[in-house]
Amino acid sequence: MGWITVISIWIIPMLIAFILLYGTYKKVPTYETFVEGAKEGFSMAISIIPYLVGMLVAISVFRASGAMDFIIDSLRPVLHAIGVPSEIVPLAMIRPISGTGALGMTTDLIATYGPDSFIGRLASTMQGSTDTTLYVLTVYFGAVGIKKMGDALKVGLLADIVGIIASIVIVTLVFGP
Repeated sequence: MGWITVISIWIIPMLIAFILLYGTYKKVPTYETFVEGAKEGFSMAISIIPYLVGMLVAISVFRASGAMDFIIDSLRPVLHAIGVPSEIVPLAMIRPISGTGALGMTTDLIATYGPDSFIGRLASTMQGSTDTTLYVLTVYFGAVGIKKMGDALKVGLLADIVGIIASIVIVTLVFGP
């Protein structure tokens, strides 16, 4: 085993041990503090559930209603003209909404077209270049009670659009269709 492997195996346990020892040295009740943090984490998880269920239901309704298929069919001629595969559009639409849904779509695209195909590389790059903006706003902002999220929504969606466009441009330049 190389020294990098040894460090990667031991870094997290050593970090935890250091925090516990330092807290004990500073006379912080480490166990009680840990338990209190766990309680807060559990209550946060419980408060997130309604927002999470709402988001998952909205995604399911959007996909089952045929709205996504309608949008893809409408965009297909334009996408074909600029050299963007229409198979990637559902991923671009779902990625800002749901990380799990986007991961499922990426997995399907890779299984269908292969990991070394243009679509597989584009899906993988897009998956790593964007974030779940609406999920973060709905679940996390909602859980902590943030009501004014208009600017965060604009910036987050703009970042997603830039990530999607950059993915398409870079993968096209590097790998070509």
